[in-house]
Amino acid sequence: MTRKTQRVPVERVKFADYKKVAHNFYKGAELAGEYEYWNACGVLIVHAAIAFGDAMTIRYGGVKSKGEDHHNLVQLIGELIVPSTEKKSALLQLSKIIDHKNAVSYSGDVYEEKDIKQMWKNFDRFRLWAEKLLLS
Repeated sequence: MTRKTQRVPVERVKFADYKKVAHNFYKGAELAGEYEYWNACGVLIVHAAIAFGDAMTIRYGGVKSKGEDHHNLVQLIGELIVPSTEKKSALLQLSKIIDHKNAVSYSGDVYEEKDIKQMWKNFDRFRLWAEKLLLS
């Protein structure tokens, strides 16, 4: 028997708010990158990806992942969104972004432009998929 990811109920209409927050973080990341604030850019990329993911789970399931482990979000999206090759790839990209959360935020690791370029690549792939699902 498969254990369901921990979740909390959220009114489905709230997905639009989470999508707006995701766009705010996304635009903030772009601005931080323009000023070469690489760690700030990375933190904002992580939070934008998480907010896009939350918007999806709220829209499609009326729930949001609960807990500190943001990889649970990846699992929850996997449970709620219809399987596809595109979904599998997008969830891999999201997982890679979340892998950076502690390093870019709390570890004292100094991120450089090359690190952020890879994060952007992963983020853009995930974001385009998420935005497509949030429109339909």
